[in-house]
Amino acid sequence: MTGRLFDGLARRSILWLVALAMAALTLIGLAGMSTSVLVAETVQGSASAINVAGSLRRLTHRMASLVVADVLEEKVATERVLASVREFEESLVHPALLRVIERTPDSVFAATYRGAEAAWRLSVKPRVDAILTEGPPPSREGVAALLTEVDAFVEQLNTLVAVLEFDTEERIGDLRQILALAIGLTLFVVVLALVLLQRRVYRPLNALLLAANRIAAGDLSAQVSHTGRNELGQLGTAFNTMTGELSKLYRDLESRVEAKTAELQRSNRALELLYHAIARLYHAPAAPEAYEATLRDIEQVAGLRGSLACIEPRHDGPASVIASSIGPCPDHVESGVEAELACARCRSHSGGWNYEREGDHDLLRVPLRDAERHFGTLRLALAPGQRLEAWQQQLVEALSRHVGMALGAARRSEQARLLALQEERSVIARELHDSLAQALSYMKIQVSLVQPLVGDPARSAEAEAILADLREGISAAYRQLRELLVSFRLKMTGDFSELLQAAVDEYASKGKIEVELETRLADCHLGPNQEVHVLHIIREGLSNMVRHAHASKAWLSLKCDADGEFSVVLDDNGVGLGEPVSDARNHHGLAIMRERACSLGGRFDIAPRPGGGTRVSLRFRAGTAIVTETPIAFGSVK
Repeated sequence: MTGRLFDGLARRSILWLVALAMAALTLIGLAGMSTSVLVAETVQGSASAINVAGSLRRLTHRMASLVVADVLEEKVATERVLASVREFEESLVHPALLRVIERTPDSVFAATYRGAEAAWRLSVKPRVDAILTEGPPPSREGVAALLTEVDAFVEQLNTLVAVLEFDTEERIGDLRQILALAIGLTLFVVVLALVLLQRRVYRPLNALLLAANRIAAGDLSAQVSHTGRNELGQLGTAFNTMTGELSKLYRDLESRVEAKTAELQRSNRALELLYHAIARLYHAPAAPEAYEATLRDIEQVAGLRGSLACIEPRHDGPASVIASSIGPCPDHVESGVEAELACARCRSHSGGWNYEREGDHDLLRVPLRDAERHFGTLRLALAPGQRLEAWQQQLVEALSRHVGMALGAARRSEQARLLALQEERSVIARELHDSLAQALSYMKIQVSLVQPLVGDPARSAEAEAILADLREGISAAYRQLRELLVSFRLKMTGDFSELLQAAVDEYASKGKIEVELETRLADCHLGPNQEVHVLHIIREGLSNMVRHAHASKAWLSLKCDADGEFSVVLDDNGVGLGEPVSDARNHHGLAIMRERACSLGGRFDIAPRPGGGTRVSLRFRAGTAIVTETPIAFGSVK
């Protein structure tokens, strides 16, 4: 009963169980102590009473002995007998005996006491009074009767003492039993409480500790079996709820991490694909292989059945396919010769990002355009019902945009090449017009002048002079043609230093002249056009030196100061400039050099070299744009 009570209480509240156990122990202790106090109260004075009762026997025998002694001495009862009688009667009403009787008036001791008192008062006392009142010596019969009464009376006193001792021992036994019961109940309550605490506290706490260790080790599926309405049961329920929520949260986090990881991997893959596609398209924007590889990448990422890229023609005509993994354009094939109708969708600017059924697959059309114009359409073949995800749409859109930009770059590059070709042809035409055309025009005039003189002997001298001018013009035209061919065929391969060193080596070998080259360009940077003009000026100066200077040594230096001023100085130890020519129009090489210097925005000088020879110098600011209002007119070389 008690166990079920404790167990039921432990199921509800452990604190109540502990409180009840402590209360039970307290009650048991209080009950045991209270009972012990009561029992001790009942035996209090019993020892004194036993001593007094025992002394009654001694006093009775003393009183009988004094009486017998008086009889033997044949004396009248002496005062000492009276004193012993008084002492006996005082002991008979001793307070210790009376307290015992008052405490238990209905006990055996009280009855025995009253019997002994009655025997004293009715039997022994009258005998003693009779002997004291008899004259001396007392009769022997009276003494004998007294002794007989004393013996019986002593037996009653012995009984009185025995009853008192028995009663005391019995109460002490009761006290012992009460204490034993209290100890037993205490041990029972303690053992029961320990058993319940072990079952309801230690085991659940140990289970919670083990579960907490499993969670600390990463096992979020740990659960405890102890649940209920008590504190640890509620804690176990809360623990299971917490681990369940943690496990759910952890699974949710794992799924999010997996999703994010997959998304990052997909993004990395898309970026890698986009990077390679951009590099491929911008490296070779006009190569069909680049577009075919890009379409394969799109098919792999989007899981397509195939793809096709068609672009509009630049003139009237059908659209053309630049790359395809599904064969020729199905519209064009189905429509046969009606090419314009078949390619209408490719030309449509508004089409794109719409799914439509075509044969056994769904078709997605994506426009190909850059920021300026529409180039065509990208056709993506998907499985029936398949739709691109958001990230796939973004990737396809980015790739289609870069395909459109690559197509635009290819168009612009082609236009740039066309413009460059036109410019080159314009330069050649201008060169021919300013050199050979003028020379031929001059010779045509000379021919028209010499024609009337042919056959007139009187004007033969005039004809000879015109023929000499005509011969010199033909020679000059031939030289101009040769220089133009050299200029047109000059290959600008290699960097500026290599080209410069090659020119120096070339003319040093032609003229068998020692040429020292010194370059201190520091951080000066010449533009491509500046390098070309500088190189032509140096070649013209070296050519003039080889043909006219009769020099044995030359010095060529190219320097650039801290302000960006670029200078070219060509010195030789030749014969020098000599007398100035009257007509400088025939020095076309120098004119061209000046024109080139003017196109560089610089200054060209030719003067005597200190110490003999000729100095040709050029100065201009490196890296500046060429600004000239006068068109460059390349004339003939000297």
